[in-house]
Amino acid sequence: MNCMYCGAELTKDNYCPNCSADVRIYKKIVRCSNHYYNEGLEKASVRDLTGAVESLNKSLRFYKMNIQARNLLGLVYFEMGETVSALGEWVISRNLQSRENDAERYLNAIQKNPSKLEALNQTIKKYNQALLYCRQDSRDLAKIQLKKVLSLNPRLIKGHQLLALLYIQEGKYEQAKKSLRAAAKIDSSNTLTLRYLKEVNRLTKGESPSVTKKNEKKENLIAYKSGNETIIQPTHVKDSSALSVILNIIIGVVIGVFITWFLIVPSVKHAATSDANKAVKEANDTISTKNQTIDSLQSQIDKLQEQMNSAEDVSKENDTRLAAYDQLLSAYASFTAGDVTTAGDALANVKSEYLSDDAKAIYESISATVNEQYIQATYTEGRNAYSQQNYTDAATALQKVVDSDENYDDGNALYYLAQAYRGQEENEKAAEYYRKMIASYPGTERAANSQKYLEAMGMATDAAGSGDGSTDATTADGANQDATAGDGAVTDPAAPAQ
Repeated sequence: MNCMYCGAELTKDNYCPNCSADVRIYKKIVRCSNHYYNEGLEKASVRDLTGAVESLNKSLRFYKMNIQARNLLGLVYFEMGETVSALGEWVISRNLQSRENDAERYLNAIQKNPSKLEALNQTIKKYNQALLYCRQDSRDLAKIQLKKVLSLNPRLIKGHQLLALLYIQEGKYEQAKKSLRAAAKIDSSNTLTLRYLKEVNRLTKGESPSVTKKNEKKENLIAYKSGNETIIQPTHVKDSSALSVILNIIIGVVIGVFITWFLIVPSVKHAATSDANKAVKEANDTISTKNQTIDSLQSQIDKLQEQMNSAEDVSKENDTRLAAYDQLLSAYASFTAGDVTTAGDALANVKSEYLSDDAKAIYESISATVNEQYIQATYTEGRNAYSQQNYTDAATALQKVVDSDENYDDGNALYYLAQAYRGQEENEKAAEYYRKMIASYPGTERAANSQKYLEAMGMATDAAGSGDGSTDATTADGANQDATAGDGAVTDPAAPAQ
């Protein structure tokens, strides 16, 4: 025993040897706590768990630092099936004494076994659901839930008691006794169990047979002799004629019919109606409970679906954001290495709205430096490919330039893009850019050439810069000759001077 003030170990004296504090009352309190602890231990050893709980609670009221009493109280609760109360006592015990405490071992045994912990959680949920069914007067569903509870935790005294109470309500006294005996094996002195058991015994006890009186009235007998025989006849016996016998039989039949019609038949009808109403009520309760369960499950499904959709949206947004950062890093790496073309291609794929403020600043800084060089390099690449009659690469490179600036190099990028598409025989695209050339640069030689190519492809337009809109046959034939001969070379007569 240690001093409550300084923590020094106490001796038999009434004062602390270290701080000289008066510890007489303190010692009495600890002794009382130990007394109730020993009392609780004795009761627990004979399975008087209710009495043990009471004694151990008194012990802790005297001295809350009695770790042995608190740990034993947790074990008793656990034995009674009160897992939550047991865990609460062990957690308090571990917080009061963190070292050399058996509570740590008890907690680890439960917490390191996830399946057991989940089973205990399910026990609590199912028991609460059974209580809800009882309040809704759905006894069948409550019994099903309680049987599941007891299969998971057969030591839950409350479960046995509630199941016995349901059996008592249904008049199934033998099954109620079985449940109560199972609860009594766990806790032999539980007041509620004993009260239920006494009530069941009272209901199942047969009525004591009444002692019948054996005093019978003696009949006055008339004895007379017929020859050597003595005949004894009651004085009240009278001779009855056949008519009176038949009349008595008819009266008996009539009375029987009346009794059957007015007493038995209504009783049978009332019993049948009552049973039918009871069955309908139970069916309605069952349907109502199942509908509530279905609605609850549907609500959970809807919530989970919303969460899943939200998670998918967040995942897609994160993927897009990540791709934007990857393209930005690739552009930065290419820019640092001096590869302006690759850097420009990467920057074109960056979605700046998904970048942070710092990343946007880097993006804008690189773009300002790379964009002009990238367009120039791409334009040069496209012109070179066009000069080599590589129309596919030329169209790809020049399309990037036009997408960035349609008027680049005073419209030459636009014109050469149309030429490249015409070289690939993609006349629709070529016509689109020829028309833009005519509309943007009317009156120029390139606009006139564009008009000729459109007429040669059968897609003539009256846009400004195409002359008076009429071209003689000779000019049209010449354009057709140019179109069929191919314009891939720089020496194409329709190409602008370089």
